Amino acid sequence: MKISVFGLGYVGAVTTACLAREGHTVVGVDINPDKVARIARGESPIIEAGLPELLTAGVKAGRISATTSALDAVKATDVSLVSVATPSKADGSLDLTALHAVCHQIGEAVAAKRTELVVAIRSTVFPGTTTQCSELFGDNVHVAFNPEFLREGAALRDFDAPAYTVIGTTDPVAEAALRQLYATVHAPIFVTEPAVAELIKLASNAWHATKVCFANEIGRLAANAGADGRKVMEIFAQDTKLNVSPTYLRPGFAFGGSCLPKDVRSLTSFARLQNVEVPLLASLARTNQLQIELAVERVLATGKRRVGLLGLAFKPGTDDLRESPAVELAERLMGKGCEVRILDNAVREAKLIGANREYIEKKIPHLTSLLVADAADLFRHAEVIVVAHDTAEFRALAQQAGVPVLNLA
Repeated sequence: MKISVFGLGYVGAVTTACLAREGHTVVGVDINPDKVARIARGESPIIEAGLPELLTAGVKAGRISATTSALDAVKATDVSLVSVATPSKADGSLDLTALHAVCHQIGEAVAAKRTELVVAIRSTVFPGTTTQCSELFGDNVHVAFNPEFLREGAALRDFDAPAYTVIGTTDPVAEAALRQLYATVHAPIFVTEPAVAELIKLASNAWHATKVCFANEIGRLAANAGADGRKVMEIFAQDTKLNVSPTYLRPGFAFGGSCLPKDVRSLTSFARLQNVEVPLLASLARTNQLQIELAVERVLATGKRRVGLLGLAFKPGTDDLRESPAVELAERLMGKGCEVRILDNAVREAKLIGANREYIEKKIPHLTSLLVADAADLFRHAEVIVVAHDTAEFRALAQQAGVPVLNLA
């Protein structure tokens, strides 16, 4: 393929070299003449193991060239990859000045070329940016967002063996071109709408940062307790069923139960006693509470007052009501004047005893009058259905409801 790469910084230089190695003809584009000259000579503008050799080989083979002219680059290629910098502004937002400038230049070049071009944006951007940039290109441009996941110091390995390739587009021409571009990369390809692809990159880096901060906070607590924090996290990471896995990594309702809320409180309490700051851990209770507050707002926003709640225990398959977010949701809705009825057969059939019974009697002492025997009873009452448990049974009931459904699960 004939490819132009706009932006010859870290991502652009690595991408140029790796694509040329795979046999593509690549034109690098940058407003910095020094970077352009270096790439044209086969020299790396950055320090990255293996990159100088790839660039030198690409130039000698005639597969790598470089220019400061967007017009020349677009005229010579069929696919353009945009990897210009999007640095932070003072307020933390992304500065898209360079990206918008390149998009204008590409649009003008395509108009002059009068043939179609596939453009894949690889710069880190806000969700919605690719759609906005599409308007800058004009006609004859097929657009996608194609995030990169290259780590400095391991960029060549990451290019060759990524966890996946993400193509954010609804344009079949752009999708086909990028599939062809990455045909030699052995990784699953996910094709999705641009906003999802854009957010995947930001979410990935935020998660990496979260892991670093989490490990460091545990390390600070361990040090104050005379424990080996690295040993704690080494053993912690061996659990690939729950700790280091997809488990729980799904947007849904708040957490609850007899363990998670209590142990988060105990850990942050211990930190306070030790005068150790753990802002990440300390924020968990607040962000969890926010999910419940948002659920209340969503229900009240419907304007309906007769609410049918599917699920009351803190999770499906149990009758444990302790610190269940669904219990708090029901309690707060009733406090706002809603008439709530609840379908949860595990709770209805159980003989609540001990701490479980003590908890619910403090929160909803008249619970038995709110529990219904079956879905028919719930549907007769409800003007809006709220799904708190993600089960096949409740998903099916939600489809039969005949009234508005809010799925929190």
